[in-house]
Formats: sequence, C-alpha cells, structure tokens
Amino acid sequence: MAPRTLAALALVLLAALCLAAFHFWSVRPQGVRAPEAVESGASAVAEDALRPGGVDQVPGPAAGAPPSPPPGAAGQIVVDVSGKVHRPGVQRLPAGSRVADALRAAGGVRAGTDVTALNRARVLMDGEQVLVGLPQDRDAPGAAGGAAGAPGPPPGPAAPLSLSAATKEQLEALPGIGPVLAQHIIDHRTESGGFRSVDELRQVNGIGDRRFADLRPLVQP
Repeated sequence: MAPRTLAALALVLLAALCLAAFHFWSVRPQGVRAPEAVESGASAVAEDALRPGGVDQVPGPAAGAPPSPPPGAAGQIVVDVSGKVHRPGVQRLPAGSRVADALRAAGGVRAGTDVTALNRARVLMDGEQVLVGLPQDRDAPGAAGGAAGAPGPPPGPAAPLSLSAATKEQLEALPGIGPVLAQHIIDHRTESGGFRSVDELRQVNGIGDRRFADLRPLVQP
C-alpha cells in the first residue's frame, strides 16, 4: 500500500476516534441542582408538615358527621294543625313561630270552639302537632303519640261522656261525630227526656252498628 494511502487512512481513523470521544463525553450523566427558590419553598413545606397543625394536619370533615341542611331549610319549621280549624293539615312556618301563628296559617279556629286550654303564646317546635278544640288538647311537642309513622289512637275523652249532659262541642269530640250528628243526639235526648241507657244511641238517626260499637265504651247515659 502506498504511503499516501496509509496517511489518508490514518487521518480517517483519527477523525473517527475524535468523534467517538466527543459523543461519549456529551452523553455522560450530569447532576442538576434545583434553583434556590424551589429549594427554599420545599424546605418551608417540610417544616410546616412537622409542626402541629401543619400541612399534614389540615382539619377535614369528621367521619360520620351529619350532612349540612339543604338550602332553605334553615329558619323554617313544619307543624301539623288538626282539629277544629278551617284548613287542618301540615303548615310551614318561620322558626320561632307561636301557636297563634299556626292557627292563622290553618285559616283560624272554627266558630264556637273553646280554646281556653290552648296556650296560643307558646313557641312551636319542628315536627309537633297542635290539636284544637279537642278534650285535653295535646299541643305539647310530640303530641302525636305512638310509634314513628304509626297512627295514634282516635281522640276521645278520658272518662265516659254523659249523653244526657254533654254539650254539642263535647259530643263533636267523639270519634265519628260531626256537628250534624251531635245535633241529632241533642234533639233525641230533648224529645225523650234524656238517655236512660247507652243502647238508646241506636235510635239516633245516623248511628249504625259500627259507629255504636266505637262509641259505646266512651259514653254513659
């Protein structure tokens, strides 16, 4: 091989070695230092996490905590107004309302109803029932009685009611007795001079066997 050819080949090999050395040097792993601002911020977060109440101790919602009330529910109560009012039923009132407010919402008390035993100035509570014009008004909280969701016993007097001496309002308080039927009872006792036995109720117009069976343990002659 000629000397000129050998020299050219040597130059090519030398150039290849230089390229290989440069490539190896450029791809070697190098350490990277974070900027000072990032390092100081990371240190501050780490210190906060170690202090009581730091980042790792941010309070969250307690397990089992009751859900927040729905919007609009705050400041409102729901009560059941029953008995001798013009519009009995469930009424929604502002919190802090009194019995008198519930009576107005129910259309007012029916004419001739005795409300002397009803405390109209009492502040109402959510979920209670107000009974108007019935014997022994159970208008205290929880007056509905019985198990939740179960109907309570029909209202009636605590002791047997005298058919010969009862007023029309007292007769209307009996289960199944309205103003018309109460007047029939009064008319019958006026014509016959009073009741001598409970069985005479069968002679009153509008009282059948089933209604008589309901009334028998609640009345006396």
